[in-house]
Amino acid sequence: MHIAIAGNIGSGKTTLTTQLSKHYNWQAHFEDADDNPYLNDFYEDMQRWSFNLQIYFLNSRFNQILEIRKSGKNVIQDRTIYEDAFIFAPNLHSMGLMTTRDFENYFTLFNLMNTLVQPPDLLIYLRASVPTLVNQIQKRGREYENSIRLDYLKRLNERYEAWVSTYNHGKLLIIEVDNLNFAESNEDLGVIVNKIDAEINGLF
Repeated sequence: MHIAIAGNIGSGKTTLTTQLSKHYNWQAHFEDADDNPYLNDFYEDMQRWSFNLQIYFLNSRFNQILEIRKSGKNVIQDRTIYEDAFIFAPNLHSMGLMTTRDFENYFTLFNLMNTLVQPPDLLIYLRASVPTLVNQIQKRGREYENSIRLDYLKRLNERYEAWVSTYNHGKLLIIEVDNLNFAESNEDLGVIVNKIDAEINGLF
């Protein structure tokens, strides 16, 4: 079984992936943000590095999905290949930070990869308001994230909502993050686990 968690920067994907992996004894696959050789450069000069960054993520995520399916294990994945293609890359393109030529090249590659991978059995979307995202980002204190602007997060949130409203690749569970503190409250985590149990039971 392949479960994936989607959500904006700071929505709590990595925290929830870790917790659910422990709770269900699922194998966790994380986004390799810390090992990404382009991330620091990208936040310094988005226009110069946007295409390189997105290709790196696309390649990394594609390999991850192939590994997940090959493993035959129950896996929970932090962020999906769809988010790169339908949220981050189009956002950079519309902001003028990725050329049309690069964007079209990128999207052609994504479409090819998409024919070769299966979607997750369950997609969990963490919906969070911009103030919640900002609060979480500040809490974790990653240096390269200090320069993220509010309008950037707001644009991403709008794209997430548009994408989720048309998502039809499989089961979708939306979690409202603003009123939950699953990082510190077992009770709040329990609320999420109960919702996931109901979805998973419906998968069999």
